[in-house]
Amino acid sequence: MDNVLTPLIEQRADPHIYRHTDGYYYFTASVPQYDRIELRRATTIAGLVDAEKVDVWHKPDTGAYSELVWAPELHFNDGAWYVYFAAAPSREIKYKLFQHRMYAIRNTNANPLVGEWEFMGQIDTGIDTFCLDATTFTHKGQLYYVWAQKDVAIEGNSNIYIAPMKTPWQLGGPPVMLSKPEFDWEIRGFWVNEGPSVLKKNGKIFISYSASATDENYAMGLLWADENADVLDPAAWTKLPQPVLQTDFEHKIYGPGHNSFTVADDGETVMLVYHARTYTEIIGDPLWNPDRHTFVKPLKWDEQGMPVFGKPSIA
Repeated sequence: MDNVLTPLIEQRADPHIYRHTDGYYYFTASVPQYDRIELRRATTIAGLVDAEKVDVWHKPDTGAYSELVWAPELHFNDGAWYVYFAAAPSREIKYKLFQHRMYAIRNTNANPLVGEWEFMGQIDTGIDTFCLDATTFTHKGQLYYVWAQKDVAIEGNSNIYIAPMKTPWQLGGPPVMLSKPEFDWEIRGFWVNEGPSVLKKNGKIFISYSASATDENYAMGLLWADENADVLDPAAWTKLPQPVLQTDFEHKIYGPGHNSFTVADDGETVMLVYHARTYTEIIGDPLWNPDRHTFVKPLKWDEQGMPVFGKPSIA
């Protein structure tokens, strides 16, 4: 019989779980009010459910980053903790888009749930347009930034970009576009590529991402490159033509996406972390519906070393 999943943590979208060298799992996500950054930690993934929630940063009342705090991610880069997030000056929509830009805060304490968080400012990509969903990864000693951003010359809301970092809060080179919405499953409701997450395994570098509107059309795609390739060369990346994770109507898990990757307690098994809805009849704007829940399941692998995501409902 299928092991049908239930949410790990309810009402937390854009979930990010990171296992640090201190033995703790750290969790952050978009809270339904979009007004703060919340962290929690536990020694097991299951322990995150009832772990203490600590609000480490609140949005200001006014200013460039005073509304709609979205998709925070906690990373440990160059000996300090960083949360990367997006925020907007208002809820106003211009040119069919919100006005988000990307920001970072830093904490040098060993435990990011305590200590002082310093606002490091906007992460400027050199393109002054809607952008969000930043993540980072280190490869061959170089820190990289991967994110989603609007290009006014390209149809749609956002594309996936990569750039090297000079510091954990500054880019060290120009943005390179790796993917744009083009397949039919990427342009349902909205033309979107967003929510990138990076995984290195089996001699490959994988970037998962999410596409289409955030209702039941939301789905996940995958890019991959050889670990010895130049990750800043778009030609080094292969984009799969079909989604790797999508709605499971049979088991009523809708719009899986905006994932991250972590590792199981055994230190080996890759765990897929994502959000999804359990119903489709949303009243009003889906943005303000709080019922995107965090799910976690193990990834499987095929003989070619490629990840097998399976169904969002089945562990």
